[in-house]
Amino acid sequence: MSSSFAIIGGHVVSPIATYRSDLVIQDGKITWIGDLNRKPTGNDIDASGLHIFPGAIDTQVHFREPGLEWKEDLTSGTRAAIAGGVTTIFEMPNTNPTTTTKEALEDKLARAAARCWCDYGFFFGASTDNLGYLAEAENLPGTPGIKLFAGSSTGTLLVENESDIRQVFQNGRRPVAIHSEFEPRLRERKANITPNGVQDHPKIRDAEAARLCTEMLIRLSEETGRHIHVLHISTAEEVELIREAKRRGVKITCEITPQHLTFSADDYALLGTKLQQNPPIRAKEHRAALWPALLEGMFDVFGSDHAPHTLEEKAKPYPDSPSGMPGVQTIFPLLLDYALKGQFSLHALVRMMSETPAKLYGLRNKGVIAPGYDADLCLVDLSASWMIQTADLHSKCGWSPFEGRELKGRIQNVFVRGIQADLAPIGQPAEYTWK
Repeated sequence: MSSSFAIIGGHVVSPIATYRSDLVIQDGKITWIGDLNRKPTGNDIDASGLHIFPGAIDTQVHFREPGLEWKEDLTSGTRAAIAGGVTTIFEMPNTNPTTTTKEALEDKLARAAARCWCDYGFFFGASTDNLGYLAEAENLPGTPGIKLFAGSSTGTLLVENESDIRQVFQNGRRPVAIHSEFEPRLRERKANITPNGVQDHPKIRDAEAARLCTEMLIRLSEETGRHIHVLHISTAEEVELIREAKRRGVKITCEITPQHLTFSADDYALLGTKLQQNPPIRAKEHRAALWPALLEGMFDVFGSDHAPHTLEEKAKPYPDSPSGMPGVQTIFPLLLDYALKGQFSLHALVRMMSETPAKLYGLRNKGVIAPGYDADLCLVDLSASWMIQTADLHSKCGWSPFEGRELKGRIQNVFVRGIQADLAPIGQPAEYTWK
């Protein structure tokens, strides 16, 4: 592909409108938007009949490298991302070793060089051993900021004491991404409930554990003034807490996943441990509370919480089965299908999957289709339908809880910084505007 070309005849989808426009791409940047009044020639891309979306940004993935590469690695995970229209990912720190030191972050960046298919950043994990270093750590090259596990999940990262969480909030300025479950309650529930199967997972990690933790986080955010970003909201109670906190002006944003919008506890009967994740897929009344919150704009971003395990691992009897499911390849297509079926607008999809994630983490030149921005683009045929099938998945784990689902809207081409993204691993570290 030449360093200069045009995309002609497409319809650009922005956070506020859809409009017919041509794009000129020069050296990886969008340099012009408008009507070229000509047909495609030479290296141009004919986008007639296609819609052009900004590349999706998935701010929560677990690619398992280092230490757990049989589940996923940086190459397979980012290849899956590109196949699903995701052009930038933020990877989580609960690998082995954990990303809790400068050396561990540098190791991930070295591993990623020339192996990633999309652009990337690596969260720096908060631990009880590095609390005083976090203000410096959030400004290290290659990271969007700090990730805090207030409740235990996959791996060893955990900062559960209120005083330690307060110290995390007091050390740094960027938004803190948080897994919100109240660890003392999780321990108590695990000790006192004998599960009869995976259907009891939401009973052990119950809605009250999420509510207690999110309530504490909001209080500490108000006290310290720190921006908190609460991941994978799953309960009706958290919706009310966050809605009220936003009304009061608390610096809080939050994420919703496709799986919490799609599945309910009734689906454990069919999918079993494939549906097991933290926080859990819950009863229908919780899912019913998430959709109105989405439509009113309470949720700020979509995230996949891509957390793959092998089918052999998932086949272990609960509670020995691991929590987590793949999702980076399916997040944008699933949400696009919802939008095309009228569940929410295409503009809300672009805002929550591209524009807001870029703004939230200070991504430089990403998230919108505009002159001067990276040509991270996803060209889609909105009229075409297709089915999620195992043979088309690029994740090493080789399965999806959404397998067999027919979706409307088929991705035709993906560009990262103006380069066709499915030809070679061209990913680079994302850049940030924070000072």
